[in-house]
Amino acid sequence: MIQRVLISGGGTGGHIFPALSIASAIKRRNPEAEILFVGAQGRMEMERVPAAGYEIVGLPVAGFDRKRLWRNIPVLFKLWKSIRMARKIVRDFKPQIAIGVGGYASGPTLKAAQKAGIPTLLQEQNSYAGVTNKLLGPKAEAICTAYEGMDRFFPADRIILTGNPVRAALTECTLTQDEAKKALGFDPARPLVLVVGGSLGARTINRAMAGGLDTLLDGNTQILWQTGRNGEEIGREAAAGRADVKATPFISDMATAYRAADLVVSRAGAGTISELQVLAKPVILIPSPNVAEDHQRKNALALASRDAAVMITDDKAEAELPGEIKRLIANPAEREDLIANISKMALKQSDERIAEVAERIVSQHK
Repeated sequence: MIQRVLISGGGTGGHIFPALSIASAIKRRNPEAEILFVGAQGRMEMERVPAAGYEIVGLPVAGFDRKRLWRNIPVLFKLWKSIRMARKIVRDFKPQIAIGVGGYASGPTLKAAQKAGIPTLLQEQNSYAGVTNKLLGPKAEAICTAYEGMDRFFPADRIILTGNPVRAALTECTLTQDEAKKALGFDPARPLVLVVGGSLGARTINRAMAGGLDTLLDGNTQILWQTGRNGEEIGREAAAGRADVKATPFISDMATAYRAADLVVSRAGAGTISELQVLAKPVILIPSPNVAEDHQRKNALALASRDAAVMITDDKAEAELPGEIKRLIANPAEREDLIANISKMALKQSDERIAEVAERIVSQHK
């Protein structure tokens, strides 16, 4: 049984939600376990982790500017300081295992653990491994992945296909689709399109929706549109006077929203894709072009190549998205095919699987 665990990473919800899910699984297995998070100062984990009831220490680490190299002198100093802090954290906390979920902070923290002889476990969410995890992989005891074929990046004998942990609330929702539509104020007899672009919003998706509502609203289709904070104004203006559209900067109850949806439009973050797989939702993926190593496009291709999702590139979204939504809403059989194929890719209870791997590693190192 694990007593002390160090979990590091963050920067985005795609890193933080899996980290918190893993922590919860470890706590379920041993309520007495001590869990310490290490994140990056100023990033969202510094708020989300304490809100979930866990202690977190922040490192001053920051990402490298790959285009303007002269700006990296302060970054190198922050990295040096973070490495020293990480060594002290490992020395003082004495974890039995360190778990890295990707993100700026996981590099110094997991490297410090490896140098101290602490076993490490990596959780790689994407179909194309991140730089930090690739550097840490050769000395990790296990790499838990969500996609097959990850031996391109990691030692094959240490890869364990576990899937990405998803938020428990999503799978615990007991509403039927009709009940979920009613709860959200929609007509249960008509198809509902759920459009999500992240907490800040996706400018391309918001523009495509704003410009395409006349095409989409044919008296049958209904739309729940999460605009994100940065898209609140465009959503409010576009939805004004339209009874079949609800535009909101944030959806607090994603479990009900997912359950109600007949079709989802989304970016292609690893965490979101795992949720869609587990919930078996037909989806149009519009990968963001503004993420490191083009992760989202590669994630989306992993589904589109298996006919498990429809992919539209960001540069074509404004022209193609409204028509593609309308086409899929008019073709229930194609949506059923997408549902069947995406559900085949689902790996459930990933948090429990990863916790089991962590326990096995600790028991082997006693």
